[in-house]
Amino acid sequence: MKALFLCAALLLSGPLQAAQLLIDLGSGSRTWQTAELLGHPEARDISIPNDVSYKRDMHYRAVPLAALLQGLKPEDHLQIVALDGFAAELGAAPLLQRQGARAWLAIEDPANPWPPLAAGKPGAGPFYLVWSDPATGHISPEQWPFQVARIQRMAPVAERFPAMAPDPKLAANSPINQGFALFQKNCLACHRLNGAGDSQFGPDLNIPYNPTEYFSGDFLKRYIRDPQSLRRWPQAKMPGFASTVLPDAELELLLGYLRHMAGRKQQP
Repeated sequence: MKALFLCAALLLSGPLQAAQLLIDLGSGSRTWQTAELLGHPEARDISIPNDVSYKRDMHYRAVPLAALLQGLKPEDHLQIVALDGFAAELGAAPLLQRQGARAWLAIEDPANPWPPLAAGKPGAGPFYLVWSDPATGHISPEQWPFQVARIQRMAPVAERFPAMAPDPKLAANSPINQGFALFQKNCLACHRLNGAGDSQFGPDLNIPYNPTEYFSGDFLKRYIRDPQSLRRWPQAKMPGFASTVLPDAELELLLGYLRHMAGRKQQP
């Protein structure tokens, strides 16, 4: 938390200064300075076509995230926390891949700051998780957290937040549990459910009402695909989930989980 506030102070202090990133994998924490990361032995210049946050091709100095996660196992779980409270929940396996969809930590050089994300908004720095070849891994927009301040190993979501877990009588590979996994990947970074979760962004998706209870017909699917096609306002932040990222079959599984949880409401 100390690193979080320090990074925020640095970002608000006028001309861009060096920042620091806290990585805590449970067996000990390490604080990385901007200069250390820019000079990391595996740092390289990369190009990201059609960057998710900037909506255009971008170029970064970046380190393969796997190089910073030494000792992490594929079955482990991570939370990546941004300066604004965005909290992405990611399984470790995709982050450790060295081929296909590959995770990179992009590092903003204070001497060459990145552009603003939009008019009147800050840039994606000081640290930004980007992906090369994201389509090969069905990487969600929620798996591109920017303004990263902290990366930490955590217990699985169901263990930390039992209020959002499906009925424990269901088989581990049931469609509802598959939908729960997709909820964690695509929704949990911005939303809570039954009051459970760490994000401070979007509304709770079960209390007082689940969206499956008030979106009729195919409108919920349309909303997830293109939020501003149904609700448009300048401050809207929810991205659309194209079928290339969230295929129709996976969208049905996600909705199945939400319908299931509408019958498992728990007051915060």
